Amino acid sequence: MKKLILSMAMMVCSISSFAQFSSGGFHLDEEHVYYGVRFGLTASHISGDGSLKCADSKVGMTLGGVIGLRLTSNAPVFLESGLYYTERGGKKGDLKVGLNYLEIPVLVKYGIRAADKFTVIPFVGPYFSMAISGREKEPGVTSFSSFTEDHYRHPDMGFKLGCGVEYDNLYLELGYQIGVADISDDDRQVCHGNAFIANLGVNF
Repeated sequence: MKKLILSMAMMVCSISSFAQFSSGGFHLDEEHVYYGVRFGLTASHISGDGSLKCADSKVGMTLGGVIGLRLTSNAPVFLESGLYYTERGGKKGDLKVGLNYLEIPVLVKYGIRAADKFTVIPFVGPYFSMAISGREKEPGVTSFSSFTEDHYRHPDMGFKLGCGVEYDNLYLELGYQIGVADISDDDRQVCHGNAFIANLGVNF
């Protein structure tokens, strides 16, 4: 946890330095295409009705790049997608379940000018994920893959909603991911992955 917080602090400093030397950044009233980078934290858990449920939150990292396209010149409505690496999973007592995904969101965003260079950007849309790694760990027990038989499946999907704020090129968002796909590989139970997200980034 301390390493993640330190990484976040370093990222804030690097983003601030980058913004000072950028070429003008994102403009709500002018841009039709924008790009961005994101770095942040997830606090995830696994909901369900059986032994695979992990209701306690597990903290992980998220890192990604995005591209946004303005959908109409009459209103600041954007379609944003990209590719993320995101660490999710959950905890149950001393057991930690790691599920690490490559994720593609498809978000509709609406820009609301709140002040000069300051924009509020609510968003909603689906995401599609594929797990590329994951381990289950318990003190005193050898860790093993989260994707063994009767544990978890690789594919996941759901919906992401939240709100971002942007000052010049600097961007911060808070949101929640609601898993709708059954990620359980056990036919006797159903599980869903859910997560709070907090990302910092730059749009340009």
